[in-house]
Amino acid sequence: MEMIRKKEVGKDILYDAASAFVQAIGVHCFIEPCMIAPGGASGIALLVNYLSGLPVGALTFAINIPLLILSYIFLGKSMTVKTLKTVVIMSAVLDLFVSPVFPQYLGDRLISSAFGGIFVGVGLALVFMRGSTTGGGDILAKLLQKKFPYMQTGYSLMVIDIMIITASVIVFWDIESALYGIISLVCTTQTIDAILYGMNKGTMVTVISSENERIAEEIMNQLDRGATFLKSRGAYSKAEGNTLMCVVDRKQFYIVKGIIDYYDPRAFVIVSETKEVYGEGFLDDPRDRRLERGAVSREL
Repeated sequence: MEMIRKKEVGKDILYDAASAFVQAIGVHCFIEPCMIAPGGASGIALLVNYLSGLPVGALTFAINIPLLILSYIFLGKSMTVKTLKTVVIMSAVLDLFVSPVFPQYLGDRLISSAFGGIFVGVGLALVFMRGSTTGGGDILAKLLQKKFPYMQTGYSLMVIDIMIITASVIVFWDIESALYGIISLVCTTQTIDAILYGMNKGTMVTVISSENERIAEEIMNQLDRGATFLKSRGAYSKAEGNTLMCVVDRKQFYIVKGIIDYYDPRAFVIVSETKEVYGEGFLDDPRDRRLERGAVSREL
């Protein structure tokens, strides 16, 4: 069991190192010369770096110290230790390995902000895959939730990032810094979503129609997809029936729409994008792997 634990720690360090390298490329090569601060502790560090010239990695670590102390007190030891490890590795890689060696891109600011955001997004996704964080805004958001329990995490992060981007206008004395910072932030967010959920997205179709039996049969025949009937009752008509629900690959939705229109052009249809779909015909269920890891950790 000790071997399994060491293997997991080794995996964490490997992911942290890869994440730190990719993020450092994004911050040093693209974001720093672009003179933007797209949020988070690294965004604050970039502002202080512009004013003082101190290394961005060391500043990021220094900014995270009080946050990590608060995290240890209010959020618990496990998360704090994991985040500390990630922050130390990222700061060291940025200042000691990337900044002295890699050149900075001094071209178009739009390209710089977009690619900087993409690189940072890839790095953050690698960290999130191992259940860690890079500190900064993530810790602040969780602390805000402690104080205001009904505040959503996404809203908390958005408020923090907007404050940092607004501060960049004052520090750089350039309104475009804020605009490019928003572009970089959007690229980061989209990249994280694409890596964490991109291979697992689908389209859920809910159909209310008197022809649901035939529609479901045609979907199963043409697309080899399963479907589910849900017992339903109209609030106005009081009529009972079966509501059809099925999940298909996004590229298959056009075919499903054609099937529905063919059998019942007046069908009531709800189409929803799903971020994650597990089970037969889609990806393996990662919950099985989490359960296995949970069983191992309990045995340890």
